[in-house]
Amino acid sequence: MTEQTERSLTEPSSSEPAVPEPAPADSEPAASALAAPAAPDTPDTTPDTASGTADTPDTTREATAVTPLVPHATPPPLAEPRPLGETRTWPRDFTDRLTAPLPGVRALARIARDGKLRPAREALLEIQELPFEPGPMPAVDATTVALTWAGHASWVIRIGGLTVLTDPVWSRKILGTPARVTPVGVRWEDLPAIDAVVISHNHYDHLDAPTLKRLPRETPLLLPAGLAPWARRRGFTRATDLDWWEAVELPAPGGPVRFDFVPAHHWSKRTLTDTCRSLWGGWVLTAPDGRRIHFAGDTGYGHWFEEIGRRYPGIDLALLPIGAYDPRWMLRPVHTDPEEAVRACQDLGARALVPMHWSTFLLSAEPPLEPLRRVRAAWEATGRAREDLWDLAVGASRVLADTNG
Repeated sequence: MTEQTERSLTEPSSSEPAVPEPAPADSEPAASALAAPAAPDTPDTTPDTASGTADTPDTTREATAVTPLVPHATPPPLAEPRPLGETRTWPRDFTDRLTAPLPGVRALARIARDGKLRPAREALLEIQELPFEPGPMPAVDATTVALTWAGHASWVIRIGGLTVLTDPVWSRKILGTPARVTPVGVRWEDLPAIDAVVISHNHYDHLDAPTLKRLPRETPLLLPAGLAPWARRRGFTRATDLDWWEAVELPAPGGPVRFDFVPAHHWSKRTLTDTCRSLWGGWVLTAPDGRRIHFAGDTGYGHWFEEIGRRYPGIDLALLPIGAYDPRWMLRPVHTDPEEAVRACQDLGARALVPMHWSTFLLSAEPPLEPLRRVRAAWEATGRAREDLWDLAVGASRVLADTNG
């Protein structure tokens, strides 16, 4: 019996199910993108038909590696923006987009044997030193590009007169990991009206149903391919899911803001039966005046960064993950460490690096402050200007200077 046949007998069809999906898996926690469920403090009362294991590795299948694209002298033209809210048909799964095999049974056994699931007890003393500096968000207009870090991969981005949330997680606790070690940097009631939300992938520390429930259902949700049905089942009326290199535009006071969905080295899973059934990736946001932000979501290091930089020249800010990387033998394919994040920023040709995905949830074994120490050292080693490392505290904001004026 082939793998495809086996899965067709055990998994639901790729169309939106008419009955609730399987209950969350109950497996041994591993690390970061390999964590098992734990009950949230406040349950999501909306039927979460896609809830389940957050970041649990698939132990039954191997990846089909994606061959890096051959560089061209001239990048291909950007795709024409797609209609917002369109209903689309996607492949059954996106396993062929993986760039590394997913961990198997032996890897899980090793991580359990080594006990490297969380920082050592003595390292936890660093939690009290994690930078937390909440403050008022900057005043903006249609020409402002500004960031406020809410923690982890959650940002409040002000661009072209729009307010955009990335991977919003305002919950104190998510499935599969202890409660957050720093508070959310921006109180929900202090947020301006949200014009759009971008989601990188469906792992629980990036797609948080209790947080999304707080949003008006007409809020545009921009999602990876295969996730729009999940949003529509929860009442969202303007859910748009995209493939890599596709885009949409949203009207804004300063002119349309463009959102391009771009590749990442990662994977997806929420239940026992949906491994890689939706896509994963990052986003490039382009302001009307051409200034650009790359939000990488969750990713390992690899060839996609150079290709993104080639297709989207002039990236101003690269929001890149620097935490949840230890042990490297397991997490390297899916999480950049600080040095790799600096290298990825260079590959992108980005003007500034904005570290994220640390200082919020303790997802793996490195000491809480180690990502900050290492990214600062790696940045200094490049000889680049210190002010171009935007190592913000949780809750802090920064405005991108307009170099065109």
